[in-house]
Amino acid sequence: MGSTSAENSNTEGVGRRDLIKRSAALGLITVPTMSFLSACASGGGDDSSGDENQGKTSKKNPFGVDKGTKVDVVVFKGGYGDDYAKAWEAAFDKKWGTKSVHTGTQEITGKLQPRFNNNTPPDIVDDSGAQQIKLDVLAKNGQLLDLAAVLDAPSIDDPSKKVRDTLIPGTLDPGLQGGKVVALNYIYTVWGLWYSGKLFKEKGWEVPKTWDDFLAICKDAKSQGIGGLAHQGKYPYYINVAIMDLIAKKGGLDAMKAIDNLDPKAFVGSDAAQAAVEAIYEVVEKGYLLPGTNGLTHTESQTRWNQYKAAFITCGSWLENEQLKQTPADFDMKFMPMPNLPGSALPFEAIRAGSGEPFIIPAKAGNLPAAKEFMRSMLSKEWSTLFAQKANSLTILKDGVSTGVKLRPGTQSTVEASKAAGDNTFNYLYPNWYSEMGTAIENASNELMSKRIQPKEWLKRAQAAVDKAAKDPASKKNHRD
Repeated sequence: MGSTSAENSNTEGVGRRDLIKRSAALGLITVPTMSFLSACASGGGDDSSGDENQGKTSKKNPFGVDKGTKVDVVVFKGGYGDDYAKAWEAAFDKKWGTKSVHTGTQEITGKLQPRFNNNTPPDIVDDSGAQQIKLDVLAKNGQLLDLAAVLDAPSIDDPSKKVRDTLIPGTLDPGLQGGKVVALNYIYTVWGLWYSGKLFKEKGWEVPKTWDDFLAICKDAKSQGIGGLAHQGKYPYYINVAIMDLIAKKGGLDAMKAIDNLDPKAFVGSDAAQAAVEAIYEVVEKGYLLPGTNGLTHTESQTRWNQYKAAFITCGSWLENEQLKQTPADFDMKFMPMPNLPGSALPFEAIRAGSGEPFIIPAKAGNLPAAKEFMRSMLSKEWSTLFAQKANSLTILKDGVSTGVKLRPGTQSTVEASKAAGDNTFNYLYPNWYSEMGTAIENASNELMSKRIQPKEWLKRAQAAVDKAAKDPASKKNHRD
């Protein structure tokens, strides 16, 4: 989620046959804990009124893209860079005769909030990063287009199918607000722990499947002057990956749903939550954190990890692309699931997996036909492959990468982890549904990692954030069974 889009010399990847196998495996990935929500998202339609840029519609041009019109595209230039978007825009303009205007930035709120306020927003936005405009706020203000028209349009690759039927199941769910899909989370993301295959081989460390084994490696690392765990201290979002993964794996899907459904015992009174936060605090208490990591940004912390100064780091699967420039050619970046606490309900192989990087079409976009067609094109094999080539990550499109595309070691390891997980995947929806609550929990985690509060107080603050969100009448529109 920082900024880099450089290439590096590491060309390791998979061959053609392996890629076909990978694609087949990805096609089978499901997110059963979330798929019930997809049914809620099939209704609705286009919220927009007339559009001055409307051209003639046809089977090949269902939204009526008009030649010569401008398409205003704003992309968060973070872990995935923005080269992929430039490639998309060039392909779009060539096909439709449009004129794309590209903005790549990390200052999403700073650049776009005034435009939303003035009813002159861009046509399509990758609304991501630390300065994201919160989706629940935009949705409450009626500033997001219901994407049902795009999702119910014919797929470019197979017009006999709707776009929504070509996607990995469950991946639309994080874009739901009040039962409507208003954000397209485009990238198939996994979250967990990362390590260097080279360092592990040198030290004789095995992938830790239990929390005790994880702590043992951290202890050994510390004895050799290496940090056990690096974390992106200035952005406690990342350490919450570890805490929330441990809660879900310890307590099962019910513990996860209790948080999303704002249960009065989501944190205080939850054995899983208590065990998880105590486990993370043990890392702090025993001095297994990379020294100084609490004061580092995400890229600073990740770069120290790339320099073999820490054994582990928590992150999502954008990490490899974000760190291309800083990663040694023989680093052998690897992903692994969060190790299990004793008595965990889910197996070690279970991972948080789903869709990330939300793309939105503002309701007041100046060129709605082009914006919708642009998003439909994103969900074609051609554009999905362009993304994989430029951003070293997978999209939510089933079998979305053409054969012959080589994947880097970290990305390949996420594919293997997804295959091993099978149906044992989970994902939280509260960060998109209740951004204020998410921030409050992150703030509590920041205090915890700095030893300013202890686990009991963390649980209290997290529960208070849940209880506050539950008082908002709008929260009644969001529920997972």
